[in-house]
Amino acid sequence: MALLATAASPPASAPASGPPMDTQAIARSRFGNDADWYLQRIPFFESSDERIDAVYYYRWGLFRAHQRDLGEQGYITTEFADDVDWQRHPFASLNDASGFHIAEGRWLNDRRFTDDYINFMYEGGNDRHFTDHMADSVWGRYLVDGDRKALLRHLQVMRHVYRLWDEKFDFTKGLYFVEPLLDATEYTVSSIDASGGKDGFRGGDAFRPSVNSYMFANARALSRMAAMAGDTAMAKEYADRAEALRTRVLADLWNPKLEHFTDRHQLTNEHVKYWDPIRNRELVGYLPWMFDLVPDDARYAKAWGHLTDPQSLAGKAGMRTVEKTYEYYMRQYRYLGPDPECQWNGPIWPYQTTQVLTAMGNLLDHYDQHGPVSRADWMHMMRQYTQLHYQGDRLDLEEDYDPETGKPIVGLDRSHHYFHSGYIDLILTGLVGIRPRADDMLEVNPLSPQTGGLDWFRIERVPYHGHEVSVTWDAKGARYGKGLAIVVDGREVARRADLGRLEVPVSRKTNAPIVREENVAVQLVRGGYPTPTASSGTDAEKLHDAVDGRAWFYPELPNGWDSDAGSKPQWYALDFGKRITLGAAELAYFADASRFAAPRSIRVELWRDGRWQQVAAPKAAPLANGVTRVTWPAVEAERLRVSMQPGQGRAIRLAEVKAFAR
Repeated sequence: MALLATAASPPASAPASGPPMDTQAIARSRFGNDADWYLQRIPFFESSDERIDAVYYYRWGLFRAHQRDLGEQGYITTEFADDVDWQRHPFASLNDASGFHIAEGRWLNDRRFTDDYINFMYEGGNDRHFTDHMADSVWGRYLVDGDRKALLRHLQVMRHVYRLWDEKFDFTKGLYFVEPLLDATEYTVSSIDASGGKDGFRGGDAFRPSVNSYMFANARALSRMAAMAGDTAMAKEYADRAEALRTRVLADLWNPKLEHFTDRHQLTNEHVKYWDPIRNRELVGYLPWMFDLVPDDARYAKAWGHLTDPQSLAGKAGMRTVEKTYEYYMRQYRYLGPDPECQWNGPIWPYQTTQVLTAMGNLLDHYDQHGPVSRADWMHMMRQYTQLHYQGDRLDLEEDYDPETGKPIVGLDRSHHYFHSGYIDLILTGLVGIRPRADDMLEVNPLSPQTGGLDWFRIERVPYHGHEVSVTWDAKGARYGKGLAIVVDGREVARRADLGRLEVPVSRKTNAPIVREENVAVQLVRGGYPTPTASSGTDAEKLHDAVDGRAWFYPELPNGWDSDAGSKPQWYALDFGKRITLGAAELAYFADASRFAAPRSIRVELWRDGRWQQVAAPKAAPLANGVTRVTWPAVEAERLRVSMQPGQGRAIRLAEVKAFAR
């Protein structure tokens, strides 16, 4: 067993560290009637910080709510729960947050969701609506699951997508440029200044640290994949591309005057001049560290001092996207009616907060020169980020926030429970410190500081190279035994007395096969099959909501078909337009304290031989805010109907119905 010198090896017969968590109780407490979805899928976490624990489980709920079932095409991950016009129709997928989605999903024990999503994105789903680091995140998924076949499945498409970005490459400068809006960051310094301070939503093309860091990371990932595939020419080509980008970013986007990585303008007009650097620091300047582009050099590490400076990027509630001294800091340009819209000229964005915490985690984990920041700073900022998830006592992550008060700015319907960021991956790779690797080693180095960090934590059921891993830390020893410990497949394999790095060999095992069950009750194109009808509540959009492949139970975001209130029986039916085999259905009902309740009883009926025939009538009442599965001997039918008896005086909201051949 190869451990660092500071680690002590346990005896060969050492048991797991402390009793396992009661995952059944935790799942029921955190997820109520929807607990079954999480029980065998997520890693379970507990710590001395209840707010971090609560947000950790909220974020798994957010991940779950943003899984859209496309039927034959499998699952994708959405960014907005509510429908917005600029999403790629009809699937509601966007590529800008795909790196976060994949980084979060790689830690699930059920690999289907992330696998389906990657397949979708490289089989036509990535329309390059925004910049992204998707190829790098696919490599990151491989570092966790070790699935070589899945990693290389789309290599040629990845290369094709990479070369499409040549349209945004300045061959004279050797750098990529982009309009900030297409970088998912409208109203930045480059776009506002290019308008003379009058606007900044469109325009302002610039050579940005973001897009160049993404393309560096994607090129490096493609080189590594090509080497694994035995394509030495491609491996060299993309390694050379990555190094050329690194050279140009360091030479041209490092701003010695500001001691920060900054944009350079890519256009000349009456307000700005081509190749001039922008005049203020922005949070985006830390992205090169997110991908280890920056060398371990004290000259660059000075940039991190701006992140803790209240006159620069440090707001009272979190990270400002541009420093306070910018002329147009926090000026509100854009509204939707009376309500403020999204801008990046100062507000806190969970999107970039995630990126910077990831970058800072890299700095603190494996750089010797980390400037004026420490693990205590990382922990403070992680707790600030955690707090942003709370609206009073209610958990609801929104789009952007005031950096002084921490209150949401946009607050539109679409903003509730917004999945444009990461958190679970920060817990796993940062706080707990699991640093996934391509070789047969498990490395753990928690970022929780010795003072002011977590007194204890435990995470269980973490998938890694086909194994199940647990990590525990206990400063005093009352819960798990003193120190930091790693458990693999139920057996303790390493322990040390203090927080620090542990490395243990872990040979690869074959992952459990991905199980896919196709939902045939999805209407991706409104007006097509399967066609829904109902006894009441015949609004076409709400009828469609129950078969759009999305289900959640957030009261802030109504979703599903609503019946009339009262004691009269109700029904919801689907016409498949042809005879298909059916043997199971899943029904998701929303309930609240006043208007909606799950039905008291249900019957599932199929249209066969010219009449409705009952095939199932469960004795137990269906679940409220959970999924009820009903099965029957598989038969062919053209239509399916769910007949329901509502609660006294209550309406029924059917958030989603799914049907399977079984």
